[in-house]
Amino acid sequence: MMRSAFTFWLLVVALLLGPSVARGFQFDDTGGDLDFGLSGLPNIGGQFGGGAGGQPASFSAEFSTSGDGTRGVLSVTAKLQPGWHIYSVTQQKGGTMRTVITVPPSVPIEISGSFTPDKAPVKQNLEYYTVPIEEHSDSVTWTVPFRFKGQVVPANVQIPVTLTGQVCDDGSSCIPIEEKLQASYAGQLDDSAVAGVGDSHVSLEGSVTQIHAGGSPRYRVTLRAQPAEGYHVYALDDPRHPAEFAEPTRIALSPDGELLVATEPVANIEPVNSPHDSNRYHEQPVEWSFEVVARGTTKATELQGIIGYQTCTSHNCDQPTAQRFVATLPDGMGSTASLTFAPAENSLANDWAAAAPKANSQPLLTVLGAGLIGGFILNFMPCVLPVIGLKVLSFVQQSGSSRWRAIELNVAYSIGLIAVFMILATMVAFFHMGWGEHFGDRRFQIGILVLVFSMALSFLGVWEIPIPGFVGTGRASELAAQEGVAGAFFKGAITTVLATPCSGPFLGTALGYTLRQPPQITYLIFFSVGLGMASPYLLIGAFPGLIRFVPKPGAWMDTFKQLMGFLLLATVVYLFSTIQAEYHVAALATVVGVWFACWWVGRISIVAPASTKFATWGGAAVLATVIGVASFQYLGPHETLYEWNPYTPAALREAQEDGKTVMVDFTASWCPNCHFNFANAINTEKVKEVVESNDVVALLADWSDRGPVIREALNQLNSRSIPLMAIYPAGRPNEVIVLRDVLTESTVVEALQQAGPSKGDQETLTANATLPNL
Repeated sequence: MMRSAFTFWLLVVALLLGPSVARGFQFDDTGGDLDFGLSGLPNIGGQFGGGAGGQPASFSAEFSTSGDGTRGVLSVTAKLQPGWHIYSVTQQKGGTMRTVITVPPSVPIEISGSFTPDKAPVKQNLEYYTVPIEEHSDSVTWTVPFRFKGQVVPANVQIPVTLTGQVCDDGSSCIPIEEKLQASYAGQLDDSAVAGVGDSHVSLEGSVTQIHAGGSPRYRVTLRAQPAEGYHVYALDDPRHPAEFAEPTRIALSPDGELLVATEPVANIEPVNSPHDSNRYHEQPVEWSFEVVARGTTKATELQGIIGYQTCTSHNCDQPTAQRFVATLPDGMGSTASLTFAPAENSLANDWAAAAPKANSQPLLTVLGAGLIGGFILNFMPCVLPVIGLKVLSFVQQSGSSRWRAIELNVAYSIGLIAVFMILATMVAFFHMGWGEHFGDRRFQIGILVLVFSMALSFLGVWEIPIPGFVGTGRASELAAQEGVAGAFFKGAITTVLATPCSGPFLGTALGYTLRQPPQITYLIFFSVGLGMASPYLLIGAFPGLIRFVPKPGAWMDTFKQLMGFLLLATVVYLFSTIQAEYHVAALATVVGVWFACWWVGRISIVAPASTKFATWGGAAVLATVIGVASFQYLGPHETLYEWNPYTPAALREAQEDGKTVMVDFTASWCPNCHFNFANAINTEKVKEVVESNDVVALLADWSDRGPVIREALNQLNSRSIPLMAIYPAGRPNEVIVLRDVLTESTVVEALQQAGPSKGDQETLTANATLPNL
């Protein structure tokens, strides 16, 4: 009786908690492999069961063509029952399962861009996720333009389309889906409906990159246009060069979007002047770039914009057209997301451009004043404070010096500071680089990380930077030694470098003004920012009496220096966060190598012979370099030499049914031996030759999240650990070749040769009837 009562209440609790548990766990981003026991449901006619009212969703696909039959638009439609929804194709990672629509490469069409919905998804924030959830209800149609690869009769063509994702009801009950559709010919469209696919005679692509992190992220948007041979696209709309009888290029953001234009679009090359009129255009590939920021205080998640343009030859012109673009904003300094394009009317580009705020028209003197104030405020940004501590120590050292010595050192510090601003001005004026954009370069990120970490170790007494007066490793009496001019200059340069990730008040006004300005104005504005940042030090240099407010030299300086070392380590943590996650292990290993090198140098006595010091420095530098290069070679992400696709049970079964030999690499981000295997034994030229010659399908089983799908696949292979490689010979599904632990290139090559090449469908039809259900 007691046991029955206990069982009853256990069932009640399970029923009550079921929806919450499902909502908390079923949306794991596993590529559509969580089946909840429903993956075996029949999928006939693009519909599936599972809803209380029968079928919660139905799917269909069709395509239409232009008048000449060379281009078209492919459409995929989802119709959902009331109370059900499907997630967007732009759903951010970390949220629910994103809808993915794919077309196999064997079809006779060439896709131009990405699938775009006919209406924006509804966004909502749920407590279970850190990113907004994007969903469609009722119905949604995704479209993408395409070209036919050759001469075809559209009515005789069917285009296979696969849609994966999940549909959920409002009660948190979800069903994973994998729909295989056939898109049939639906007739002709007006040419305006496929405008931008081919009539404009220009190909477009673009990206958005985060160039500033923190509370107010900043992004750089880049649009690349390549005119067809013999055609040109007109330059950006510019009141100084009004277009005659042509439509200039206009780029604008959605008036209802989450972002504002921070800097006006600018081209990477100068346009060509027409010999017949005042028009200006680009005959060569051109990039337009601009920066955007959030419209309000809430974090922006999506970029929506439009580019309107017209293409012409020397004799005739296409109709003006436009392309809307959209992207989910990347999250992380230096991370990038691609833009998705969809055709639009050129009038919409004109409307959005007219609704945008006008360009900055403030007088130059006002902008220079803003630069001075903004530069002064940079001294108090978190990025700079640790290095400012160095300057405080130098002020103490100067307290016993002559007035001219104080002026000399502070001027040297200011020159170092302003010199870096002049370098940045050169990058902006001639290379169109934005403020702080160099922090998006991984090589620069690693370099500044190593530099700041080395400085922190010097502050903490591990070693001594060989610049006179830069920072001592001795006691207070040694710290009171005079600062050197070289040390002062280097401190100023480092201060500016560390300041560039920060953007304080007034800087946006000053730096935004540099766009569309001649180089001399750009240099003048950057000089004003540098002068503003250097102003406190020049003032103290000119009036050394101000130093009397600083405590006299003493033992406190040693403690202060070490505290600055810990602040620099905090800066290292911040710099580490700006590096893309897949490089974290390699960057950490590099830092450990630098740590060992600095410790080695620090062990050399100050009275050691010069030859000993030189040998130690050389050996330490070589060792740190070797460790850094090896770390990124073996512990960082690797560019694949041949095609890999994500592992799913469906992908494995489909490849086997097609008569393919399949190679599955089980790996994870937390598995160093997996990375070693991939870099040295799997992703190699010799393995590539065998894979391509034998037509092997390569699948990557990423177990970073320890998900149940890959765990079950490992169990089927009698394994509970990775690294592991499984090779499934074509036509012999029960003769799986399993390679465990650390591998060599020859082992993988021999296993692939043993498995043999892929075979035709007919040869494997009978053998695959008993495929293991992985």
